[in-house]
Amino acid sequence: MDGIMSQEIFLFFEGKPQALVLYETFARRMSAEVGEAEVRVQKTQIAFSKGHNFAFVSFLPLRKAAERPEEYIVITFGLGHRVDSPRIDGAVEPYPNRWTHHVLISKEEEIDGELMGWVKAAAEFSSQKGQRRRRV
Repeated sequence: MDGIMSQEIFLFFEGKPQALVLYETFARRMSAEVGEAEVRVQKTQIAFSKGHNFAFVSFLPLRKAAERPEEYIVITFGLGHRVDSPRIDGAVEPYPNRWTHHVLISKEEEIDGELMGWVKAAAEFSSQKGQRRRRV
C-alpha cells in the first residue's frame, strides 16, 4: 500500500479528524494482515484492490441520523456467502453468491481480528474472480 496517508486521503477526511484516525488504524491493519493493496481515493469512497476491489471505506449513512455516531467510517467488503453477525449493519446479494456487507466503525477497538478476518477473506474471494470467469 504505497503510503497509507496521502494528500487525497487527507482531503477525503477533511473536517472529520476522528474518522481519519479510524481510517489510519484500518489501513495499517490492512497492510499488516492482508498485505499490499492498491488504494484508490474516489469521490465517495476509498477502494482497496488486489486486481479486483475487495474492501471500501466510506461514510454511507447506514443508520438513521439519530442512531449514528458523530464521526464514523463504514467498511464494506464482499464475500461468496452472507455473514450473520450483529456487527453487520447491512448485507445484500447483488449477484448470486456475491454478498456485500457493511460494518459501521466508530471506535478503534472495533477494528479487530473479526473484522480483519472478514476483510482478509474478501481479498481472497476477490482474487478468485478472474479464475472463476476463466473456468466458465
